Amino acid sequence: MSEPGLVVGEDGRARPPWAATDPLLREYYDREWGMPVRDERGMFERLSLEAFQAGLSWATILRKRPAFRSAFDGFDPERVAGYDEQDLRRLLADPGIVRNRAKVHATVTNARATLALRTDPEGDLARLVWSFAPDRTPRPRTPAEVPTTSPESAALSRALKAKGFVFVGPTTMFALMEAVGIVDTHLVGSHRRGSSGVWPA
Repeated sequence: MSEPGLVVGEDGRARPPWAATDPLLREYYDREWGMPVRDERGMFERLSLEAFQAGLSWATILRKRPAFRSAFDGFDPERVAGYDEQDLRRLLADPGIVRNRAKVHATVTNARATLALRTDPEGDLARLVWSFAPDRTPRPRTPAEVPTTSPESAALSRALKAKGFVFVGPTTMFALMEAVGIVDTHLVGSHRRGSSGVWPA
């Protein structure tokens, strides 16, 4: 241990326990989690995967991500927005993804809402989500200090629901904000703290 809540790996890097043992989670933590995502398609994919993760472990979603990408046409919102009943039956029969009817339907609904945002004065999905960035980011030293929601994630949830999105509760939106770099909840002392370039270490 280096600081409370961190595990130092064989490579000498300090990580939180959730990213310290499983190679897939460690790779995701080291290379992707918390790095800025500012494009529509990337944001739609992460929004969709966070919705599928609700009630499940992130490791489960991460292991299934290649299958999700294949099943949902690379999370191209235009293609997903055009899905019909045949596509929904195909998805619900796909053992490679999470076959939850409500979440599958939500992904199609959210693709259509994503397209509608293109003509919205507030901008596309990525710009809308980033517009809820807070003035400061948490500085947790232990996993227990990492928030699960915030006033900004609650406001983002309300704004997205008003635009027709579903499965976008405040906790899910806070997880999205963490994943795409809007807040930095890497533990103080982690080798990734401040690595996004959005917030200082």
